[in-house]
Amino acid sequence: MEEEFPVIQIIDKEGRYVDGTYKNEISQELVQRFYRQLVCMRTFDQKAINLQRQGRLGTYPGFEGQEAAQVGSALALEEDDWMFPTYRDHAASITFGRSYNILSSWNGRIEGNLPPEGKNIVPPSVPIATQLPLATGVAMANKYKGSNQAVIVYFGDGATSEGDFHEGLNFASVYQAPVVFFNQNNRYAISVPVWKQMNSETIAQKSLAYDIPGRRIDGNDVLAVYFETKKALEQARNGGGPTLIEAVTWRYGAHTTADDPTKYRNQKEENEKHRQNDPILRLELFMKAYGYWDENWKDRIKDEIKKEIDNAVKGLESMPPPDINDIYDYMFEKPTWTIEQQKQEYINHWRGEMKC
Repeated sequence: MEEEFPVIQIIDKEGRYVDGTYKNEISQELVQRFYRQLVCMRTFDQKAINLQRQGRLGTYPGFEGQEAAQVGSALALEEDDWMFPTYRDHAASITFGRSYNILSSWNGRIEGNLPPEGKNIVPPSVPIATQLPLATGVAMANKYKGSNQAVIVYFGDGATSEGDFHEGLNFASVYQAPVVFFNQNNRYAISVPVWKQMNSETIAQKSLAYDIPGRRIDGNDVLAVYFETKKALEQARNGGGPTLIEAVTWRYGAHTTADDPTKYRNQKEENEKHRQNDPILRLELFMKAYGYWDENWKDRIKDEIKKEIDNAVKGLESMPPPDINDIYDYMFEKPTWTIEQQKQEYINHWRGEMKC
């Protein structure tokens, strides 16, 4: 089945063309835009992990290694498209929304779930795969309304073992909904390797059951991610229905900052192997090989990125204290007596701590 669904690449890990189909569309401006955002997102991810270790941020799910899959796909979207991210897709949300607002959600702030003005970004889905049928529903609604908006929904390899995955794809197939199912196969569903959770050779082949296009792409090749996702989104907008994309990638770090990956894999050995296929290194080699590289520009953007992220952190830490009522008042239109009781117990507990 891997032969039927080969991994699509534009550049190999040495940064050389293996497919020149899009050569005329690849410019210095485009690759510099990709490179800057990849570096920015890795810097953000490392900063967020440091903040968590310092007790300045809550439990955090890192994405280092998956930057190309998220950045490339997010940049392929039109301004008014819809995005359904998971808890690990901060790079996609930040790239599409051009805002670091999501950072505050990892500090327990409801403000972090509000998308930037005019952006259709749904709050990150923590339950596994529940966002897939919802994304299909929004895509169906857009189609009924005659809208030209497409939908992208992200999920990991573990989500393909959930019923919601199959329900979402089935409805999208039946109603030819304009949605792209974007899977990031980082080889591990928390601690379970992909070969233990499914007998299929690929995730892309699951598209056959629903008679929709399935593509398997190199998730560390930002050019392949961008152009293949763009193609799928355009097909969706033009009435071509859904597409399942499997982006083969790798998660360098832990599942979250509460996880210890050394318990279930040889962290050092496997990471060293995958560092040779790093998405940022690959694009840098490509830029150097084809005359797009500028060392002064690289130094300049590194300084810009540091200031940008430092400002985002300052914005987070200068926010006023959260309102306790926000936890309880929006569960239902009118809070039930059980919610009211919980709220009062928490307020009493909190007041008692403050007196101490």
